[in-house]
Amino acid sequence: MATRLLLVRHGQTEWHAENRYAGISDVALTGEGLRQAEALGAWAGSRTIDAVACSPLSRARATAAPAAGRLGLVPEVVAGLREVDFGWGEGRTLAEMRVADPDAVRAFETDAAAHPLPGSEPPLPAARRGREALRGLAERHPGAVVLVVAHNSLLRLALCLMLGMDVGGYRRLLPVLDNAAVTEIEVDGERTGLRSLNVPTSAFPHAL
Repeated sequence: MATRLLLVRHGQTEWHAENRYAGISDVALTGEGLRQAEALGAWAGSRTIDAVACSPLSRARATAAPAAGRLGLVPEVVAGLREVDFGWGEGRTLAEMRVADPDAVRAFETDAAAHPLPGSEPPLPAARRGREALRGLAERHPGAVVLVVAHNSLLRLALCLMLGMDVGGYRRLLPVLDNAAVTEIEVDGERTGLRSLNVPTSAFPHAL
């Protein structure tokens, strides 16, 4: 029985507003990020959603909280949904990284799987971790609709692996998931279908 997962990147954070790589660093939401979380909560509260899950990082928990409150649900915190550890890149912008080590950044941008940032979690293991976290949710909630709040890179990597796309090219194939926008997939065992990609809640179809 297929499960529908509504994948959402957390709201804007202080570092993302500056285009800094947050990774596993625990960075707070901005005022705009809190507004995005409340808007997601209002959207979720008007729909039939059976469960809410999120990454353990505080920015994902804070984004999931209004939706869970509206739905009367307790979020399931899933360790495998945490963001990719960007190692040397944590807290830096790409521009700053290019100044420090242009060759490393050039290689990363060409093929992230073959050339991850120094000291970072390689993309392929991260993609597998994300895939197993999402499949685990589908197994635990067969036939249900689950709202999943996680992270830009982790979700893009998992989507590439689940949809048969090149994981090393995730930055090119899926350039960005916007804060608090919804990507809907349908998961049935090892099979995954894409129903919508990066849709703002204001533009999402009224009925799920």
